[in-house]
Amino acid sequence: MDRESLIEKYNVPVPRYTSYPTVPFWGNERPEVEDWLKVVKRTFDESNVSNGISVYVHLPYCEKLCTYCACTKVITRNHGVEDQYIDALLKEWQIYLDTFQEKPIIRELHLGGGTPTFFKPENLQRLINGLKQNSKLHPEHEFSFEGHPNNTTREHLQALYDVGFRRVSYGVQDFDPEVQRVINRPQSFETVKEVTLAAREIGYHSVNFDLIYGLPKQQLSSVSDTFDKVSELMPDRIAYYSYAHVPWKTKGQRIFTDADIPDSAGKRALYDLGNEKLAELGYSDVGMDHFSLPHDELYIAREAKRLHRNFMGYNTSHTELLVGLGASSISDAKYAYAQNIKLIKAYEEASMNDKLNLEKGYFLSDEDVIVKRAILDITCRRELSFTDDLKAYLPATIKEELQVLADEKIITVDNEKLIVTDLGMIFLRNIAKLFDNKLRYAKSGEDNMFSKSI
Repeated sequence: MDRESLIEKYNVPVPRYTSYPTVPFWGNERPEVEDWLKVVKRTFDESNVSNGISVYVHLPYCEKLCTYCACTKVITRNHGVEDQYIDALLKEWQIYLDTFQEKPIIRELHLGGGTPTFFKPENLQRLINGLKQNSKLHPEHEFSFEGHPNNTTREHLQALYDVGFRRVSYGVQDFDPEVQRVINRPQSFETVKEVTLAAREIGYHSVNFDLIYGLPKQQLSSVSDTFDKVSELMPDRIAYYSYAHVPWKTKGQRIFTDADIPDSAGKRALYDLGNEKLAELGYSDVGMDHFSLPHDELYIAREAKRLHRNFMGYNTSHTELLVGLGASSISDAKYAYAQNIKLIKAYEEASMNDKLNLEKGYFLSDEDVIVKRAILDITCRRELSFTDDLKAYLPATIKEELQVLADEKIITVDNEKLIVTDLGMIFLRNIAKLFDNKLRYAKSGEDNMFSKSI
């Protein structure tokens, strides 16, 4: 079967596997805060000294609605909200500090959104300095943030650099003016160029561009032109994401009609063109949607088989504890997950009263922990050993299913090990799905749970 036929066959709804079990299988029960913090402390005690911890901070405010976006956000031009929200973040952090009972070693810190650069530079510094005040920094710590090219100023870049940031990710999406008009995100190439060069001049060692294929009004010509412009700047990393059309979840996407969005064949053509351009420019496929140049730490981590994946996407070091701060943030404590309430006022009220307000969570069984590790091995290290503890949870049909993938040159497999081929990198999500027992035995279909793999 040729590559195009394989892409058509495996272009089905599949999770992105930023967690296992994936969020739709957590249920809606709110976990008890006391139970959650016990797991946090256990994970912290096991891993803080050896690997440090990760911290994700969700900054939900945006001045304008990007209609393609499915993130949790609040649209406002009132910057008076900044101080109160930062106060709440620091109060929530103190709850975790009290739980740890010793100083955490921060290995990774990421500001996401929303639009982190909605916040004034001095307020971002106040936030970061507050997080660092009673913490230690790992010798190989990495701080990163998501920047909107239209409102990321040189002052933002310098202020964040001064408190330890060395990586920035810009949401570019597409340079075509018509596509930008429809998704309500007009930004010129000159603007993106200016903030990219400014980051490099200040000293950032890694600049990422987020690009999306399958957007409304997008055509082959616009993707080709976008990559031509990208080639002038050569960001260190590129995330080439599939547009997830989920209007049942995101009201902003309801303004599009089906006629605006490329059909399956058209979207595959956009995907193929993007992959061709990335290869021509010298980017290597690191894993699901992520590409990097050989000098970048993400590529180096892939080669050293020390990539990790969590709710922040791919990262270069394996921390067992990810603390998510802010409304809607998700934390991963190895043996459990918890998500904060999404409503800003309810989040702030709880934090200012020294409480967590959890919206949902999940405590992993022994089986879940083993399967989680297996899926991470596939998606991060391109290989999986069939250990005795994993074999106990493999479905009866797994050998036949894996043999199909082997016959299609997507993997190589024997009784001891699975290895993902270069061709198989396109199908990481599909390979991981075979080990997803929650999805395999789900009573309802997954068509409205997840976006298609391509």
